[in-house]
Amino acid sequence: MELDPLLLSRIQFAFVVSFHAIFPVFTIGLASYIACLEGIYYKTGNKDWERLSKFWIQVFAVVFGMGVVSGIVMAFQFGTNWSNFAYTAANFLGPVLSYEVVTAFFLEAAFLGVLLFGRDKVPQGIHFFSACMVAIGTFISSFWILSANSWMHTPQGFEFRDGLVYVTSWSEAIFNPSLAPRFFHMAIASFLTGGFVVAGVSAWYLLRKRDVELHRKALSMTLWLLLILAPTQAVVGDLHGLNTLEHQPMKVAAMEGNWETSEGVPLLLFAIPDQENQTNRFEVAIPKLASFILTHDWDGEVPGLNEVAPEEQPPVAIVFWAFRVMVGIGLLMILVAFTGLVLRRKQAYAHTPWFLNTLRYMAVTPFIAVLAGWFVTEIGRAPWLIYGEFTHAEGLTPSLTGGMALFTLIGYILVYAAIFGAGLYYLMRVLRTGAEQRTYGYDKAGKRPKRPLSIADADWEEDADEESKWNTTAQDKAEEQGAR
Repeated sequence: MELDPLLLSRIQFAFVVSFHAIFPVFTIGLASYIACLEGIYYKTGNKDWERLSKFWIQVFAVVFGMGVVSGIVMAFQFGTNWSNFAYTAANFLGPVLSYEVVTAFFLEAAFLGVLLFGRDKVPQGIHFFSACMVAIGTFISSFWILSANSWMHTPQGFEFRDGLVYVTSWSEAIFNPSLAPRFFHMAIASFLTGGFVVAGVSAWYLLRKRDVELHRKALSMTLWLLLILAPTQAVVGDLHGLNTLEHQPMKVAAMEGNWETSEGVPLLLFAIPDQENQTNRFEVAIPKLASFILTHDWDGEVPGLNEVAPEEQPPVAIVFWAFRVMVGIGLLMILVAFTGLVLRRKQAYAHTPWFLNTLRYMAVTPFIAVLAGWFVTEIGRAPWLIYGEFTHAEGLTPSLTGGMALFTLIGYILVYAAIFGAGLYYLMRVLRTGAEQRTYGYDKAGKRPKRPLSIADADWEEDADEESKWNTTAQDKAEEQGAR
């Protein structure tokens, strides 16, 4: 059996991008949350906000590192697997991706060091400023990446000369028609991801009665954020869908499982798309609702997949079901957010076990929704790399064999599994330690610990003799420094 290098290269790129995407979508939202915590601490001087910020900065550092490592490989693949595409589109993609490095990555790298290690070395206002710069840097980075990606979906401001892309209008190419809805959709998705992770972790601590007041504050402010953003995402998603209907009608047809162009199209709640026979099986539908959602008219016309040849249709089943997973999770987020509002009375949200457990499990759902949405976006574009202009097959590296693509795919899976395992291990250590204040004193056995102890680990006594037993003396510190 001959291995298909095109299929394997697409699977490889999908795997690498999917693995990488879960980290930036979290760190973008988390960076803004940390900046918010630093701002509140700067204004109020309340140490609780500083402790929360310190805790989430540790999480941010681990996840940010994993995102950087996993993202490096994506650029390499343009040369190894998609060299024809890289050569063809270099006049646009090269500068845009360079702008991302110069304007965003350098900014993040410069201030990230201050954020991670400068708390006691720079004025508090500078530390807060660094947190803001890191947060802004994440959005600048996402802007350039999404501009490049959106141009591939709705290419504007260019022309082909001798088979190469030449930019005729940088403003039209960068600010292409799908950039605005795509950017805001991803920005809100990042805030929702960060918000549900913070809510889930806070709920986990509340269930275990650890730092109850601290994590109640974190959960309260996060639930307000989710209450605003979850419904807002539905509106922005609708606008994004209308934009897609205008510029990529076949993607919308695949999302709806609609084969024939017609009016008053029903919304399919369940179906099994049969692409070979160009039909659906076992349909469960709500009459005319798809037309109303997409055109805001009950009898509006919705394009069908049969408008193009079967080889120009995207893989319908994957797009169809990925879209429903994304929408289903979005509706669940709205429900959870409004449930938190109902439980506001007497702060029931902070001590209702079933709600706290729900938040724990909801911490995973934004990542699933983001990946499902990414599948809809990218698989729904097939078979085009530059929509309507340049196909996947045309962009493949000519000398690439199926064996080479399979070898690198297996290698990436193994390496990324190791990266994810190591990152998850350190994240679990951070979560187990929590945001509790720590001491470097002796442990209960009278021995100096190898790591900081939480205050809960020390058996504090009221009298001075016992207290001195657990605290590190000046002589102990001097001896420890000499040993180092």
